[in-house]
Amino acid sequence: MIAMIALSLIALCVVSAGLFAVRSTNLVHSVLWLAVSLAGTSALYLMVGASFLSAIQIILYTGGVITLMLFGVMLTDRNETTKIGNPSERKRLGAVSALAVFALIASAVSSMSFTGGGSTIVHTKAIGQALLTEHLLAFEALSILLLAAMLAAIVVARRRDP
Repeated sequence: MIAMIALSLIALCVVSAGLFAVRSTNLVHSVLWLAVSLAGTSALYLMVGASFLSAIQIILYTGGVITLMLFGVMLTDRNETTKIGNPSERKRLGAVSALAVFALIASAVSSMSFTGGGSTIVHTKAIGQALLTEHLLAFEALSILLLAAMLAAIVVARRRDP
């Protein structure tokens, strides 16, 4: 019972931080709220027993991606006194889409059976073996895709330099 209450509170914090990240008019605050949401996601992974995913979430996303986003926001030329508006012309469409995605996820979760006792513990060695044997093509394709995205970002950034 206590674990369910803690899980619900952390999930509420993740959703609230995500909403604050989307609705914030200050870019730095928005990135920091995103960091809170990602750290809460890591706590959710930890509560369900996925310690490896929790560590990866903290190291890669909360540590790496948020740091890069903060550098990007801080290094861009912007006027500190102006606030960025966050108008949305399609609030109803966004709300309907969010409810549809929620209904889809809720129906998928409700159709699952949560029987205990049949879970197996997967170690990081097994994950590494699977990535480098069975899923090697997907792993290499993803690395090429990330390299292409990084090169494209460099090309776009260099166009504005004199």
